[in-house]
Amino acid sequence: MEKDIRAVIFDMDGVLLDTESMSDKTWAMAAKDFNVSVPQDALNRCRGSNKGDIMLILKEIYGKDFDVESFLTATGKYFHELEFTSGIPVMHYAKEILEYLKPNYRLALASSTSGPTVERQLKNAGLIDYFEKRVTGEMVLHSKPNPEIYAMACSSINVAPENCLAIEDSPNGIRSASAAGMNVIMVPDRIKPTAELEELCWKILPSLEDLKTVL
Repeated sequence: MEKDIRAVIFDMDGVLLDTESMSDKTWAMAAKDFNVSVPQDALNRCRGSNKGDIMLILKEIYGKDFDVESFLTATGKYFHELEFTSGIPVMHYAKEILEYLKPNYRLALASSTSGPTVERQLKNAGLIDYFEKRVTGEMVLHSKPNPEIYAMACSSINVAPENCLAIEDSPNGIRSASAAGMNVIMVPDRIKPTAELEELCWKILPSLEDLKTVL
């Protein structure tokens, strides 16, 4: 073991649950209602951000008079319809890797999604009991890429950031965990690694299953 890792802190969306592909669909549905297009770059900038930061990004893209509150209400409505009719797929090997890590590491969650949503989705996926602590979007002023959420997650389990490992898929999440002083592993989902992300990560692994090779 190259590093003294005592805790593993997971992101949820795109790491444990396949919510990203559902979000892309629901944003497209809402965009049609509002007669706008959603550039791929805008979607990628919003990944891993909380509601407040997403609202700022949307105002920047569509102008200060754009009704971001109604737009996000529409995306949420469509998402819930999909969630309750089809369910949210669990990412490959998510449950198995949590089972594998639990005996030897402290496990926590750092998600920009709101607490009640995180609780409902993790419960439905059968993953909630693996986590000692959950830090969620409404608990911080600014979510990822700001380091606040990961700093709070490390603090919640009383483990120093340098002894914590963050498992992330998005640039915002990777920047957040790295700025908090953590070791970061990227398991890419919708966004592929760039030179900047490679620089910020300890390792980039093809899947959660590959965590077994380093932990």
